[in-house]
Amino acid sequence: MSPDTDRQTNPRQGTTPEAIQLGYAEHLKYELARDRYTSTRNNRYIALSRAIRDRLIDRWIETQQAHHDSRVKRVYYLSLEFLMGRSLGNNVINFKLQDEVDQALDGLGVDWEELREVEVDAGLGNGGLGRLAACFLDSLATLQIPAMGYGLRYNYGIFRQTIENGYQVEHPDNWLQNGNPWEIARPELRIPVLFEGRCEQWSDNGRIRHRWVDARPVIGMPFDMPVVGYGGNTVNTLRLWSAFATEDFDFADFNRGDYVAAIGSKTEAENLTKVLYPNDLHYTGKELRLKQQYLFVACSLWDILRRFKHDKEPWSEFPNRVAIQMNDTHPSLAVPELMRLLMDNEGLDFGAAWELTVKSLGYTNHTLMPEALEKWPVPMLEKVLPRHLQIIYDINYQFMQKVAIAFPGDLDKLSRMSLIEESEPKQVRMANLCIVGSHSTNGVAAIHTELLKSRVVPDFAQMFPERFNSKTNGITQRRWLLKANPPLAALISGQVGEGWITNLMELKKLEPLAGDPDFQRKFRETRRQAKLALVDLVKKEIGISLNPDSIFDTQVKRLHEYKRQLMNIIHVVMLYNRLRRSQSRSWTPQTFLFGAKAAPGYEMAKLIIKLINNVANVVNNDPAIGDRLKVHFLPNYRVSLAEKIIPASDVSEQISTAGTEASGTGNMKFMLNGAITIGTLDGANIEIMEEVGRENMYIFGLDAEEAKNLSGNYDPNAVYQSNAEIREALDLIFGGHFSIGEGLIFEPIRKALLEWGDRYLLLADLPAYSEAQAKLQADYADQRAWFGKSILNLARSGKFSSDRTIMEYAGEIWNARPHPLDLAKKRSNTIMEARKIDREDVD
Repeated sequence: MSPDTDRQTNPRQGTTPEAIQLGYAEHLKYELARDRYTSTRNNRYIALSRAIRDRLIDRWIETQQAHHDSRVKRVYYLSLEFLMGRSLGNNVINFKLQDEVDQALDGLGVDWEELREVEVDAGLGNGGLGRLAACFLDSLATLQIPAMGYGLRYNYGIFRQTIENGYQVEHPDNWLQNGNPWEIARPELRIPVLFEGRCEQWSDNGRIRHRWVDARPVIGMPFDMPVVGYGGNTVNTLRLWSAFATEDFDFADFNRGDYVAAIGSKTEAENLTKVLYPNDLHYTGKELRLKQQYLFVACSLWDILRRFKHDKEPWSEFPNRVAIQMNDTHPSLAVPELMRLLMDNEGLDFGAAWELTVKSLGYTNHTLMPEALEKWPVPMLEKVLPRHLQIIYDINYQFMQKVAIAFPGDLDKLSRMSLIEESEPKQVRMANLCIVGSHSTNGVAAIHTELLKSRVVPDFAQMFPERFNSKTNGITQRRWLLKANPPLAALISGQVGEGWITNLMELKKLEPLAGDPDFQRKFRETRRQAKLALVDLVKKEIGISLNPDSIFDTQVKRLHEYKRQLMNIIHVVMLYNRLRRSQSRSWTPQTFLFGAKAAPGYEMAKLIIKLINNVANVVNNDPAIGDRLKVHFLPNYRVSLAEKIIPASDVSEQISTAGTEASGTGNMKFMLNGAITIGTLDGANIEIMEEVGRENMYIFGLDAEEAKNLSGNYDPNAVYQSNAEIREALDLIFGGHFSIGEGLIFEPIRKALLEWGDRYLLLADLPAYSEAQAKLQADYADQRAWFGKSILNLARSGKFSSDRTIMEYAGEIWNARPHPLDLAKKRSNTIMEARKIDREDVD
């Protein structure tokens, strides 16, 4: 038997259905000690996941060996969130094993789709920031760019949401309770991370040096997950850090009978990676967030430097081997931490360390909201990270001198650009630190970048114009079409081939088919299949029956006032009033779907969820309305639920106040599946409009400049008084029609809209939104024209692949190149790989 034949039949490596069957069976028996009589669904899921992971590991090791041997430049993507969703289906698709796995399980009488549903979503993120990071990892691996993602391994994610009496209730998201079959613990790479303590100076041959002493250590331990690119040619790594105490318990306290104190340090340490985004409305929560962010940064940078130092190259080569991207300000402590490591540990002087820091770091800004730009109180930093505060002050001193030279006499500019805000208490401005400490600051959509430069940090854009650039976000078509919508993916591949899977611009070939009756018929059938799949899921999970013949009008995203879910539900009440008065036969039934989580401490957002659910309860049970109008809030919105909702949707709600949304990626996912956008000229909506044409969307409302000019200068009460429909809807809401027996619980919303100035201009845009909705409703009646628009949205979505975004980052920020593996090269066998050689760990 030839080595290649042996490899194909090997239960660890083989890709034939028989080899996969054997690998699955061996894991079930020898790892889990289960057989056909005792195995559970979770046992079977773990056995299959391990069998698939086995096949990834070969290529994973080969990838790391090739990158090390070639001394490639690696991209290190630092993100506090990676919203990975489920891994099993995605890994099988990207490794191109779908048919083989299906045949293998069919032969064993195991339902492939059932096993996919056993997996829980990885609790590693919250919203668009984390999903973008996950898409980027997929594209980096598919494009064969050497890269690692760094994040935290949260025990409980953000939270699992249920709805009780209309209110959001948060529960621990214990996503790890049954283990994670994709991860590999790396205890040999544990690192102590220091907190608190004090700093002292010492003289090194006349040079003043610093050391951090009397600090409290916490252990960071990495867990690795494989990230396989499409085709399986490259498998990169997502490395997640988990916090542990230096000792599990204090033996002396235990022997004294003080069992709580005995495990106190263990509990305190493990809290650092217990939950994503602990509530920071109180001091201890805010301090926990700071420690969490430092743990993540300190572990990741230690690992990056360890890998670089292995090759014994001079420090001047560091930026030629390392590109570190900070995804938002959460990793901003990378600036002082990298300086600390280079100066205090490696002996570089300030100037040399600063040059390496700036050249190797890049920063992605994700917000136009001033309050969302992170700041840390100076007293807190002084207590938790005393050495880092020293370094930040040193950086600020040097930077302020440069500002003073560049803008002589402009004291206001000095104050605005300082890293230290002179408030009470003083605050460290982390966005300013990121801009000063990196060679690149990018926005995530064209308008976002322009507004970032003109409104948020104009002084920095003036001083460092060469550092600012735009990288419009993207999504991976492998997850959001190939995996999420198999019927549509199959239709596309049958029509234009499979090239779109790695080159989304290939979808342009569908344009001539937008008006073709036969293709429209097939396209409509794929939408119908997606709707029926969602109907089944919603019925199973929450017992609600959706009408697949209605327009599915969907707004799913993080709940925030600027995203204006409130405007959407007020309009629903306007429709409710309209339909109660009319029995028009021309109305197409419309189902409004919401999905969102509100931050636990964000009371207004939670009240909006309550309003949506209360309105739904009345509207859905009103016999005068019947099936013409329905409203449903789908609890616990997550990646796996999005994969069902998005393909089924006819309308994509992207209605944020113009000038507030950085980009958005949900808009791109809906477009890719043929949903038609109703939205404002905000974020990436503008670029979507440029690609698909305004006539194939429903654009309404103020643009960013108009919104800025109007904000604070208009009277929302004038809209309330002059627009009878709006007044009637608000009177129903605030008069208690939707809160009978609960009192005037929506009074805070009334005050926000009518007394406190309507900050996000809901009432200003509501008439235009209502008109756009009326046009949408009328247009849907012409199914041929509607689905022609829908197909054009799909066909013109090619720009919004994360592959394009990553190629721009690689070429214009990171100077990183693809490194394809030589798959024809003879590979070592497993015994050869197990032989000991004298070479340090560098993984």
